[in-house]
Amino acid sequence: MLAAGRFPMISRLTTLGFAVGIAACGLAPSASLADPSAPGIEERRQSPAVADAESEYHRGIRARVARDWTAAVDAFRRALAFRADFADAWNELGFAFRNQGRYPESLDAYHEALRLRPDFPEALEYLGEAYVKMGRLEDARRVLDRLRPLDAERARELAEVIQQGKQ
Repeated sequence: MLAAGRFPMISRLTTLGFAVGIAACGLAPSASLADPSAPGIEERRQSPAVADAESEYHRGIRARVARDWTAAVDAFRRALAFRADFADAWNELGFAFRNQGRYPESLDAYHEALRLRPDFPEALEYLGEAYVKMGRLEDARRVLDRLRPLDAERARELAEVIQQGKQ
């Protein structure tokens, strides 16, 4: 009976030892995870919130989609602080300013986008639309003339905006 009484104790100790062994094997780091140069380790070391021109630009685009013009301006300005020659960010900054009614600042941003990329159809279209909003139809027509050879569809859209602005 004494021997039979020990079996449950031995059984529990064996089961416990077995469970601890399995857990230890599962928790032990593999050789590839222990290597500090492994790509997986490096990805975990980097903060997911590392800001750069691209990430700030994309944050601005998300704010634009949400029509949060203040957040969009902030994000595009941060993108430009990282990379001043980012023509797309200048263009989007101009769009965000324009949607806030900040036309002189939008013109400056569009002009900088066009200085960096002279044949930038989207910037030309938006610049023309800003001129229409300001009542500067002659300036809008000059922009339209620059846009026509670059992008017929955008030129057509700008021509419609100019036409509506005359009414």
